[in-house]
Amino acid sequence: MDSQRSFLVIALAIVSFFLWQEWQKDYGPQPAVATQQVSSTVSGSANNGSSASMLMDSPDTPAVANSTPNIDQNRRIKVSTDVFELEIDSRGGDIVSVKLPEHNLTKDSNTPYVLMRQLPGFEYVAQSGLIARDGPDRTERPLYQVEKTQYQAQGTEPLVVPLRLTHNGMQIEKRFTFTPGQYDVRVEYFIVNNSDEIKTVQPYQHLLQNIDSGESASMFMPIYRGAAFGSGEERYKKYNFEDMQKTNLSVSTQAGWVAMLEHYFVAAWIPDSAATNQLYSRIHGTNKGVIGALGTAIDIDPGQSASITATFYAGPKVQDELAKLANGLDLTVDYGFLWFISQLLFWLLTKIQLFVSNWGLAIICITLIVKGAMFPLTKIQYESMAKMRNLKPKIEELQARYKDDKQKMGPAMMELYRKEKVNPMGGCLPMLIQMPIFLALYWVFVESIELRHAPFMLWITDLSTKDPYYVLPVLFGLSMFMMQKLTPMQVTDPLQQKLMMWMPVAFSVFFFWFPSGLVLYWLVSNLISLGQMLYIYRGMEKKGLHTRKT
Repeated sequence: MDSQRSFLVIALAIVSFFLWQEWQKDYGPQPAVATQQVSSTVSGSANNGSSASMLMDSPDTPAVANSTPNIDQNRRIKVSTDVFELEIDSRGGDIVSVKLPEHNLTKDSNTPYVLMRQLPGFEYVAQSGLIARDGPDRTERPLYQVEKTQYQAQGTEPLVVPLRLTHNGMQIEKRFTFTPGQYDVRVEYFIVNNSDEIKTVQPYQHLLQNIDSGESASMFMPIYRGAAFGSGEERYKKYNFEDMQKTNLSVSTQAGWVAMLEHYFVAAWIPDSAATNQLYSRIHGTNKGVIGALGTAIDIDPGQSASITATFYAGPKVQDELAKLANGLDLTVDYGFLWFISQLLFWLLTKIQLFVSNWGLAIICITLIVKGAMFPLTKIQYESMAKMRNLKPKIEELQARYKDDKQKMGPAMMELYRKEKVNPMGGCLPMLIQMPIFLALYWVFVESIELRHAPFMLWITDLSTKDPYYVLPVLFGLSMFMMQKLTPMQVTDPLQQKLMMWMPVAFSVFFFWFPSGLVLYWLVSNLISLGQMLYIYRGMEKKGLHTRKT
């Protein structure tokens, strides 16, 4: 081994490559796949069985809005709360528009973030209804009667928006209940059977969205759009539009949930947790993805009533709130395969932020804590590198002695390491152990809504976006260069020397487009490493070990 420093830099490059791969996999442009048109028409024949397992096999499936929606503003019911500007279409009682006034579209704009919308050429809506033999949504979306078209939440009292319908001898009320300060909406059906025969209905809820939004994605600007679901067997599983185009989802589960994801936001249906639900997906028309849940059919005797409840969520990915709604829904904050480390680090980061009241300062504090906890490994790493440097003359002597006999050189080198009590991998393994921590923190900084538009100080006004003046990436490159100076290259190959020399520049440029919160973490980490290196080397020099090239 000519230089452990070269190994460490290569390892760092490998980590960055994996970050690139992971980002491209989740957020990058996906290859075009020929869509499979799946029929969404509803047969007029009765389905007396109407079990959840018949969803994909029966023509009696939930009705979906027309491919080209008839946008009638006169049918819109507008609801305003402190967290919502929402619109409900009285045709079917669909949620066709959701704006989030507490989350601006950009840092400096006053335009609320638009999560769901129904426009010519693009739809992202939440539909729900009742099918089976007597369900009003079995053949077409019913037109509900409404008391008024404007609702405004007042104070801390829940806001109730009722939609009413008389259908086939039944009185049906579809009720939306909004709670101030909360992004979850209670959606209930109250059904009274006024006829002289048993009525059978079956609830469903699904989300519909155009596959092609007209937006582009890149490695540096994540615009992930796709579905996900949770069941008794899998708490969280992505099911993107490409998956929908290949296979219709069909999962029977107790409780469960379905969702459509964006980078920091999610829309989800959480059906009745006490029921057995059939989770499903399909492609509507040629360019719309649907994911939903079909509940269990219920019979309502003459003169009797029934109620059906589901929860709709549309808002930011706040982990604590999502975890309360459904098992695994908080995992839509996708920290990847190291989620268990990321969640622990995020918990620690939020606790620190409560004290310092600044997410940038919280990042600096958590970096100090992580680097402090890793100091024993860092000490082993740098001591091992210094010992290897002290052995360099003896290693060169062995290389000269056995330059024509590679088979003898290997055992001779191992005997030298054993005699001098030096582990040639001692400087590399600690670095490899620390890599999962860096990767986990990376996903915390990229995925956590709390860092969106969070200011630090001076010119850093949004830790979730790149440094507008590239100051942090440049400072990072300088810190990396200083670390190289403290641990000089021992390689003699000119190409490798040039590669090492230009590595800080390459990483600085690479970090130009990374979130400034992540670059801040790595810059502070490098500065702490520099201090640790000076402290460790000073102690080793007192013991007579050379820590630098002379």
